[in-house]
Amino acid sequence: MSHPEFAWEGRPLRVAVVGGGHLGTFHSRIYAAHPGAELVAIVDLDVKRAEALARELGCVAAADISELPGDLDAASVVVSTPAHAAVAVPLLERGIPCLVEKPLAESLASADAILAAAERSGAAVAVGHVERFQPGLRRVREMGLAPRFIESHRLTAFSLRSSEVGVVHDLMIHDLDLVLDAVGSQVVDFDATGGRILTEHEDIASVRLIFENGARASLTASRVSLSPMRRYRMFGPDSYVSLDFTKNYGLVVRKGPNWSSDRASLAALAEGAMAGRIDVVEQGLLEMEELELAGEQQPLQAELDAFLRAVRDGTEHEVDGRDGRRALELAERITDRIRSQEW
Repeated sequence: MSHPEFAWEGRPLRVAVVGGGHLGTFHSRIYAAHPGAELVAIVDLDVKRAEALARELGCVAAADISELPGDLDAASVVVSTPAHAAVAVPLLERGIPCLVEKPLAESLASADAILAAAERSGAAVAVGHVERFQPGLRRVREMGLAPRFIESHRLTAFSLRSSEVGVVHDLMIHDLDLVLDAVGSQVVDFDATGGRILTEHEDIASVRLIFENGARASLTASRVSLSPMRRYRMFGPDSYVSLDFTKNYGLVVRKGPNWSSDRASLAALAEGAMAGRIDVVEQGLLEMEELELAGEQQPLQAELDAFLRAVRDGTEHEVDGRDGRRALELAERITDRIRSQEW
């Protein structure tokens, strides 16, 4: 895997990956090819799986974190959610910075145990809310847009993977983190609905959030859809942003410099005629910008780059343990509401 414009100073960091499943394999391969990392070990209860991946990537395999060497610089915790605390707490107590996949833990008590271990040792915790590193979203963040309404749809086909948690913790938590980060205000009220379809937990959920600063957000997540969809739209007083994470496409529409002076002329148009008026862009009433995202760094690659830099420099990760706990706390509230009225 390539690392465009990635400059690394100093020795590579010695890194381990705990969890050799689907996502752990991606973590391991990125670290193995990374100029800033030396993949030391892969840990998995299925030792044969760990050994096969370790042979491919040129490191050692282990069945338990107790077998890891004492000179590790960092670790990715990519086990099932119920095991996050059992893995992360001992590593953090050894002073090893950890990137814990989302959600941070299966419960707030477990999340607090992880954060307490980090506080005691001084080791940093990053949380794998990888959507923060979507190239289109990062470009929009650089524009400084302040959304007043956010709409998100995150739909996937059914899979037994991650079925130990519901769709709110599995999928929607990505968008909860994105919305909390974008709005920057406390949730003061919400309405939620959803239910179980194919698993023992909710497989579909819909939530409407109300924030203290007046912003709103409407989020839908499903893991029983026939067609995948990952769309995220933001609306503000002067602009509209549409992002399609599946297609890696983004569109920004803003009021143009002539909006105030010339928009009165549009009132005379017949209903539906606006669709054909491309000249409203050419004449400066609107500005439309397609975000050029082809060739941009993949989100997981960017996330692990940021994690390694933070460990090397001793700085906070872009998505730290407090962010992870905040998203988890809201996910817990939403899940409780759904279970109180689910089908």
